Order: sequence, then C-alpha cells, then structure tokens
Amino acid sequence: MQSEADIHTGADVYPGESEAELGRSLKARHVSMIAIGGIIGAGLFVGSSTAIVSAGPAVILSYGLAGAIVLIIMRMLSEMAVAIPGIQSFPEFSRLGLGHLAGFLSGWLYWYFWVVVVAIEAIAGAVIISSWILLPTWLIGVGLMAVLTAVNLMSTKSYGEFEFWFSSIKVAGIIVFILITGGYALGVLNPAGPTFGNLTEYGGFAPNGAMSVLATTTSVIFALVGAEIATIAAAESAEPSRTVARMTSTVALRILVFYILSVFLIVAVVPWNTIVPGQSPFTAALSAVGIPGAAMIMKVIVLVAVLSCLNSGLYVTSRVLFTLAGRGDAPQALVSVNKRKVPVRAIVMASLFSYVALAASVLSPEVVFSFLVNASGALMLIVYLMIALSQIRLRRRFEAECPERLTIRTWFFPWGSYLGVAAICIILAAMAATPGMAAEFWSSIAVTAFFALLYFFLRRGKAEPLDPLDPLDPLDPLDPLAHIDAN
Repeated sequence: MQSEADIHTGADVYPGESEAELGRSLKARHVSMIAIGGIIGAGLFVGSSTAIVSAGPAVILSYGLAGAIVLIIMRMLSEMAVAIPGIQSFPEFSRLGLGHLAGFLSGWLYWYFWVVVVAIEAIAGAVIISSWILLPTWLIGVGLMAVLTAVNLMSTKSYGEFEFWFSSIKVAGIIVFILITGGYALGVLNPAGPTFGNLTEYGGFAPNGAMSVLATTTSVIFALVGAEIATIAAAESAEPSRTVARMTSTVALRILVFYILSVFLIVAVVPWNTIVPGQSPFTAALSAVGIPGAAMIMKVIVLVAVLSCLNSGLYVTSRVLFTLAGRGDAPQALVSVNKRKVPVRAIVMASLFSYVALAASVLSPEVVFSFLVNASGALMLIVYLMIALSQIRLRRRFEAECPERLTIRTWFFPWGSYLGVAAICIILAAMAATPGMAAEFWSSIAVTAFFALLYFFLRRGKAEPLDPLDPLDPLDPLDPLAHIDAN
C-alpha cells in the first residue's frame, strides 16, 4: 500500500480546480473489450434460461426490444461525451442537464448498484469454485474480491489488461458456440437436418402470448446494462472522444451477435420447454449437439464472465466515487491518486462496502441481503431515465448555441429520445404492476428517496451554478472538474 507521501490529493482545491487527475493509460482495445465485457455476463450465460421459459422462442423479440433501449441510451451518452469532453463519470451528464440533485442521485445510485453487483458476482464465482475446492463459499468470495481489488490497485492499465483477456475469452466462447450451434441448426452438423422447427413446434413462436414478450423485456434489460462502463473507461484513454465514437458504432452489432443470435440458436437447437430456469441454456444446447464436457466448458466460461463483471464493478464504483468526491458529494479525502494515477482511497472504500454486502449475504441472507439485491433492481433504469432527460435538454442547447460540437448525434432526435424515455417509463410501470417484480421496484424507489433526502440534508444550496457550455476551450480538458464548476 502506498504511503501518504505517495498520494496526491485535491481535497483542498474544491470546487473549481483539482490537482488529482486520473491517468490516460487505457488503449482503444481495452475500452472496446470493456464495452463488450459490460454486456456479456452471467445474465446471458445463465439468466437467459428464465427469459426463455417465460417467453418461449419469442424471447428473441424481448432481447431485441431491450437491446434497442440500451442502444439509444448508449448513443445519447456518446453524443454528450463528445460534445462535452473531459467528463470522468457518465452520471455527471445528469448533473449538467438536470442539476446537482440529478448528478448526486445518478452517481450514488449507480455506485450502489455496482457495489451490490460486486457482492453478487463474488458469491456466484465462489459457488462455482466451491464445487472444485472444499472451502466455505464466503471465504472464496472474500478471496476473489481481494485478488481483483489488488488488480485494480496496481494500475488502470492492469485493470484494462485483465478485462481485455476476460472479455476475449467470453467473446471466443460465444463465437465458437455460434459456429457449432449454427452448423447444427442448419443441418450441416446434424444428420437429421435443420432444427428450426423448434421455433414453432411447441406451442408456437410465442406460446405464452404477446404480453409475455413485453413482460420478459422488463427482466432481460438488466442483463444488457453494463456497456456504459466503457464511457467511464474512455475517460482514462489517450483519445476519449474518438474512443467513445468508435465504441458506439459497434455496440449494436455486439448486442445483435452476442445476445440475439446466441439466444436464437439456443431456441432453434433445443425445444424451449426443456430449458430449466437457473441452469445454463448454453450447456443444454451444446449437450444437444453432442459436445463432450459441455457442462464443464460452460462452467469455466461462466466463471470468467463472473470474474470479469466483478473486476469491472470494482473499477466503476471507485471511479464514480472519485468523481462524486470531486463534486463535494462524497468525502473530499477520496479525491486522491497515487503516483500511477490510481484513486487508491476510492477503490478501497468501494471494496469495503462490497465486503459489507457480502457479509450481509452470510449473516442475514433473507432480510438484509435480500433487500440490498431487491433495491438495486430498478436503479439502472432510473439512472438511464435521468440520462435520457439530460440528453434532450442539453441537445436543444447544443443546437441553439454550439451545433459544431454535435459530431455524434442521437438518431431521429427528438422522437428517438422521447421513445427511449417512454420505453423506460413503461418498463418501470410494468415492474410496479408485476407481482414478481414489484418488490424490486419499490425497494429501488426507497433507496432513491433515501439518497434524495441525503442530498437535501447535506448538499442543497452548497453547490455552485452549472453551465455545461461555459467555457471549455480555455480550460484544461484533462481536468475532470474544471469545465463543470468554472463560472
């Protein structure tokens, strides 16, 4: 651990300036794979089983709808990231578009979401490893978190390298899966011929009705969140704007190939009504094809996916906390970096809260941990909603005052943006009206209300006025604080 002499802090230089700046050590290949890693996790490899059972083969449409929503949000983020360079954490766009309260809420809700995800992924990874090693699950979970916390403490580049290889393994696994199951579904590897009849033979394409497609969209959208991590990582790359622009041009293809095509091939190869919720449908499809050791292969890939998500969760929670501290919304001592430009204190603080969540899973799994998990259920949609509303407001000002900054534009504005807002509101309403998801919705609302009250008690009236367009050019674009608070 670094000594205090190795720590550079900007805690006493708030709000207009900061000596603490994050590094620029991530390369374009790192950010690209981080974006891929953000949307490929256990939610695809295992969670898709529940979605398939709920909607049947029509689950393809559910993933398509959810993917369209995430895609429009990513395009909004890209538009704002290029138009307002220097932002270190994407929840700050809510601050610029809607005010300090929205920035406070977006940052803390996003931080809370990933703190809980880190604990969940640590448990998931521990369960897999415990089938090979005779150690308590909680102890393995603590070990996984400790190892990946150490990776994040080493340097931003070390995080990027680990995530690059984690994501590369996941991508390679999916590509091989698509080639094998695609050949089988087409009849090339199947003596009995094509298997596309499975899409309609067991109760039809939508055996549970059209409403099941919409209901399933409500749940599968949470498997697709995570691509926004790349906008945070891009801030630590050499060319943030170009990196973000390059990333968004391929996110649609990633969603199409990795999710929709994979799930399409699963329901084409395996009758949907034989899928067991909670068990990997990828394993079922590979077993149907006749791949030996399919269960072990998928268990290893799922473990890699879990470790990737855990690694990214620790990274993103620390960066969001660092930015919140820079705005005065978190303890100022966290606005510090070491000689390698790593926010050590923010990483340690973020990991400590994840250890608390992990402890809750052991000491009070049915009460405390259950609430923590439920309370994160709708938070990403609330964050996305604030992002969408911010983009609409900022876009109108960009067009009126500085249209030259709009080198990346959200498609079909304003109707595309309005449609994104409407879709998020519909999904939130569906969650509130669905018995199985109502607890998640209202728990998330309770956490949002808590942070809103916290803002009014601690920060109301203390933050300086904001002007996202005043002025960018005379200020250092590498300073994460300067263009926000300068007036």
